[in-house]
Amino acid sequence: MAKKTPTPVTSKLSPNPRYHQKAPELQAYGTVASRIPLQLEEPVRLEMTERLNVLLADTITLRDLYKKSHWQVSGATFYQLHLLFDKHYEEQSELVDTIAERIQLLGGISLAMAADVAEATRIERPPKGREEVPVQLSRLLDAHQVIISDCRKLAERAQKIGDEGTNDLVVSDVLRTNELQVWFLSEHLVEEPLVKADPMEKSA
Repeated sequence: MAKKTPTPVTSKLSPNPRYHQKAPELQAYGTVASRIPLQLEEPVRLEMTERLNVLLADTITLRDLYKKSHWQVSGATFYQLHLLFDKHYEEQSELVDTIAERIQLLGGISLAMAADVAEATRIERPPKGREEVPVQLSRLLDAHQVIISDCRKLAERAQKIGDEGTNDLVVSDVLRTNELQVWFLSEHLVEEPLVKADPMEKSA
């Protein structure tokens, strides 16, 4: 009796890269998946991811505004502000990751691309050119006010609907960081003499 020739095993694996791959999205933006048991109802997670994405867009915009200011600052306070702006940029970058990860943890999809962020942010777009230092500082402070106002509303809403994790993130991380940065910026807009004080010009 003739022996059967074994069928060769064809492997789907290959050492060659597979380029130009396409596939449907795993999850659509604006939806939430139930991958992680968080004891939060879907409507809660939907609302929180939607609102967190707006906060994320504003935080990304503020982060980039700090980098623009870092590159373009000039004048007598160049050195101090050059360093301060970059420090605040790094702190806002950490917040971007923190907010985006919270959105993903809740089962949502975080904004990521510049065009999508530009559509969602509520912060005014700056000009491409260089601005004076007082204008740079004022623009940054205005952006902070947008975020701080949203944080207070979002934290209150998150607590009301039982999302304590989002409440804690918004208050402990985002709000407090922005408040501290506002303090540092505001002090640079106080008009004070640098060398000689004139008590006659001081208000009572």
